[in-house]
Parts: sequence; C-alpha cells; structure tokens
Amino acid sequence: MAPAFTSALECSEIQFRGTRSTVCRVDIHTDHLQLFLDDDSGKPFTSFRRVAQSLAAHDEHLAFAMNAGMYREDYSPVGLLVRDGRQIHRLNLASGFGNFYLKPNGVFVLSASGARIVESAKYRSLEDPALLATQSGPLLVYGGQINPVLNPQGASRLIRNGVGVIIADQVVFAISEEPVNFYEFALLFRDRLNCTDALYLDGNVSSLYAQSLGRDDERVPLGPIIGVTISGRGRHY
Repeated sequence: MAPAFTSALECSEIQFRGTRSTVCRVDIHTDHLQLFLDDDSGKPFTSFRRVAQSLAAHDEHLAFAMNAGMYREDYSPVGLLVRDGRQIHRLNLASGFGNFYLKPNGVFVLSASGARIVESAKYRSLEDPALLATQSGPLLVYGGQINPVLNPQGASRLIRNGVGVIIADQVVFAISEEPVNFYEFALLFRDRLNCTDALYLDGNVSSLYAQSLGRDDERVPLGPIIGVTISGRGRHY
C-alpha cells in the first residue's frame, strides 16, 4: 500500500517592497525536517534529485528542500552540522573572510523544546541537546533586531536564502527571486514574515525544491541540504 503522505508545509510566492520571494512555512510538529549531506555510500548528495531518489528507496517523499549553509569545495560544511542528534561537523567559532564569518553568525537548531536560532558563541550553553543543527552566517535578525553589521545601502545584491523562526514550532524558509542586499533580506524576515530571529544560509548557490510548486532548482552542486520529508510512518520531532 502506498504511504499516506500528509504535511502542513505551505510554499508560496510573496511580494515585499517590490521584490518577489518564495517562502515555505514549516510546522515542526507536523512536518519532518531533516538535514542531508552524504548518501548511504558516503558520497555527497550535491542535488535535490539525488536526495529524493534516496528517500524514495526508503519509502519516503521529499516535499521541500533548500541549501542549508555554506560548504567547502568537497561539499563538507564550513560549520556545525547535527543530523538525527549526531554531530557530523563541529562548531566553527574562528574568524575569517566571507559571509560565514560576519559576526555574529548563528546556528539554526531543532531540539525537544522546538526550533530556535542562536548566536554561534552561545550554542554550547543550550540546555536541550540538538536533534538537528546547521551553522551559517551572518545572523539577519536576532531578538527582533536587524544585525547591525548589515548595511541598508549595501551594494552586494544576490539571490539569497535563509531561515527564520516565528515561534518555537513555526519556521519559515525564504529565497529571493530577485537580487537583494543583506539588509533588504533581513527586513523580509522581520517585517513581512514576522520572525524574531533569522539566519542567512547563502547567496549565489541559493536553490529551492518545492514539490507543490513543481520546482527543482539545479543551479550548482550543493553541500548540506535541509528538507521536509513525508512518509506513512509519521516520524516527526
């Protein structure tokens, strides 16, 4: 018998300040959010298609996916990655060049108490162990405030994607459909999507898989991927 696919996942295109973005809203109680990096043989997935194929072999279905943070040439994450409660890659508190190192950067975390985004330097002080976590940077919004390092007149304009937390069980992923700067992207999360906290995931490589929209971006090979899966087993956080 085919599995009964159910999900509260909602993906749609919105307009904000004259710019189009696609957003996917996730309820962590009804949507099974997962991180993907390597397949069963240890080879990086690098694409939504290969993730979907792997899931299908295990009687699961990919409903939504997005690149989940910055990665190196071998597709390994630059920072922390926790999958199914197991740390795959350690926390990175180093200084360096590039968006990941714009401080404060942060970690998107799922634990038994729900979803949150924390400054990277505060991650180790969390009481609940992470079931899922990905580190990236910079923070876009933190405690309802836009990261002060973001320049409203910033000249760097790219297709960008990120994740925001509205409340502990409500998460939203967004990808701009037109080039925006960091500040404009942060405003989207705070003022349009009502997120108290939001984390930048990447630009240039930003990609989206949304089954309900018939969308499967194949812009570049990807490192970590985050997605919502559906199966008849109803496995959720």
